[in-house]
Amino acid sequence: MRGFYKRPFDVLVLVTAHLLLAPVFLFLWIVIPLAIWLEDRGPVFYRQQRPGKNGKIFNVLKFRTMIVNADKVGPAWTTQKDPRITKIGSLLRRTALDELPGVLSIWKGDMSLVGPRALPVKEQALLESTIPGFADRLIVRPGLTGMAQVYNHDDEAHAKLKFDVDYIHNMSLFLDIKLIVLSVRNTTMGRWDARGGKSGMNQIDPPPSSLT
Repeated sequence: MRGFYKRPFDVLVLVTAHLLLAPVFLFLWIVIPLAIWLEDRGPVFYRQQRPGKNGKIFNVLKFRTMIVNADKVGPAWTTQKDPRITKIGSLLRRTALDELPGVLSIWKGDMSLVGPRALPVKEQALLESTIPGFADRLIVRPGLTGMAQVYNHDDEAHAKLKFDVDYIHNMSLFLDIKLIVLSVRNTTMGRWDARGGKSGMNQIDPPPSSLT
C-alpha cells in the first residue's frame, strides 16, 4: 500500500507543529475569529458537507470568508473578484488561513494533510456528471493541500483531475513533504488566492437548481 505512511505522518506533523508553534496557533485562533466577527458581526465559522474517501460525506469547518448566506446571492463556487468576499476573507484566502479549522478533520481522520481537495457535495456531483473519471479522485482521503491546490493556478476542473490522479499514482513521503513546504511558502507570501476563480466551472452549465 503506497499510502501506508500517511496517517502516522499526518499525526506526527500536527503534533510537532502544535508543540513547536503553540504561541502562533494560539494567536491565530484568537485573532482570526475576532477579526471576522468585528467586520460584520456574523458567524465566525462556515460548515459544509463534502465527500471524502470513497465518497463518504463528512463535515468540514472553515473560517468564514464571504458575506452571510453568500450561497443564496451567487453561485456555489467563487468567481473572479467575487463581491461576496469580505475584507478579512480576502486576506484569509490569500494566506489559506481560512482552512485552519480543517485541521480538526485531519485529527478525526476524515482528511489528510496532502491529497485532492474536498469539494462541496453538489460541485463534486456536477463535475462527475460532466468530466469522465472525476470520481477517481475520491479513492484517497482529501487533503488540506495537494498537487492541484499548489500547481493548478487557474483552478480549472480538468487540470484539477489530472493533478489529483497524478498525485494518487505517485504519492510518497517525499512528495507530501515537498507539497507541504510549497504550501507553507504560499501561505507566508500570501500567494494562495491569486487565481481567477473557478475557470473550469464557468464553462459548465449546471442543471436547474443543481447548485445553490
